Amino acid sequence: MKKAITVFAILGFLAVMNAMLFPREAASAETGNQIEQVDNKTDSSKGWDVAVKGLKQFYRYTGIKNITSGHVIMILVGLLFIFLAIRFDYEPLLLIPIGTGIIIGNIPFFQAEGVNMQLGIYEEGSVMNYLYFGVLKGVYPPLIFLGIGAMTDFSSLISKPRLMLLGAAAQVGIFLTFLGALYLGFNVQDAGAIGIIGGADGPTAIFLSSRIAQELIGPIAIAAYSYMALVPVIQPPIMRMLTSRRERLIKMKPPRAVSQTEKILFPIIGLIVTAFLSPSSLPLLGMLFFGNLLKESTVTKRLAETARTSMIDIVTILLGLTVGASTQADRFITRESMLIFGLGALSFMIATAGGIIFAKVMNLFLSKENKLNPLVGAAGVSAVPDSARVVQNVGLKEDPSNHLLMHAMAPNVSGVIGSAVAAGILLSFLW
Repeated sequence: MKKAITVFAILGFLAVMNAMLFPREAASAETGNQIEQVDNKTDSSKGWDVAVKGLKQFYRYTGIKNITSGHVIMILVGLLFIFLAIRFDYEPLLLIPIGTGIIIGNIPFFQAEGVNMQLGIYEEGSVMNYLYFGVLKGVYPPLIFLGIGAMTDFSSLISKPRLMLLGAAAQVGIFLTFLGALYLGFNVQDAGAIGIIGGADGPTAIFLSSRIAQELIGPIAIAAYSYMALVPVIQPPIMRMLTSRRERLIKMKPPRAVSQTEKILFPIIGLIVTAFLSPSSLPLLGMLFFGNLLKESTVTKRLAETARTSMIDIVTILLGLTVGASTQADRFITRESMLIFGLGALSFMIATAGGIIFAKVMNLFLSKENKLNPLVGAAGVSAVPDSARVVQNVGLKEDPSNHLLMHAMAPNVSGVIGSAVAAGILLSFLW
């Protein structure tokens, strides 16, 4: 105990002596501690301000801050497309990429003059903008036509060339819609691009609008592909309304066998004839007939296989995704877009009716054994092969033994050619 008291006494004595001998240093240390405490408080305050500022900046750039009712509407439309594709199997290869693209294109982000975050499809330098280049410059549609040509059998058309008239008759929807768009106040170029929706051919609609109405590519493409997907819904009521049951029961003579030589000559002759008739349609029809020649020549099976599988699948993904993403709410939800959708529906219905009515007119001049089932006229629109399948299904409901698919394929594929020729004619007049 005594030793402990002695030690504490010595330590206390040394502490007192240190304070007496070095008073300034002690004061300096005390002052330094106070200054350090002030600095720590200042740094803490600055750190808090930086954190708050960062949080505000983060919130400013979130979709929650920038969302509008238009974004919500378009996202719901995208979800609807995906639902229709999965639940009802309406053109899933088209509607799922387009629906996903609509959602991508309508995720809200911060936009201001002079600010380019390289996110949106319309912002220069963004990935989506680069992919959209293929739409704006009309690169994707000819590649789609190449794949269509490589997977299409023109035998039914070669067998009965007169059925090509039904594909031509269905194009009346294009020109009547063109006049309707002019009446509603669209300029002549926009009206031409809107009219082509009547052909029910998405790639052709995109190709023409990329040339003469780039600002309307989004609504025109969405309208064209939407009505292509809704062929099984839109066409049957029109088909039943314009035909009697007796007409729907007509059985057509089976198509004749077509030789391989005819199959090879058809794309060559078709390319030359249509190119001279409408050179402006060459990017589409040139690729269509080239793809078919790859298929029918039988010596380029690898190329034909690539064109109708891998290549067309890749291009369909890119086309659908970018077309969907182009529907940003601030550019898409407009009066013009709503009018385009209305005109597109009217155009498609007129095209369907035009093919059916012309088939009935042709029957007036045909012998009994050569009569046409008017239902096949509905396949004159170029929604290949969906329109032909609808004709088959409607015919089977009336008579399970009446198979119309092969007959309907003739006006169906001629509708593809007809809509491309019509697009070329409009382009040559309106360019």
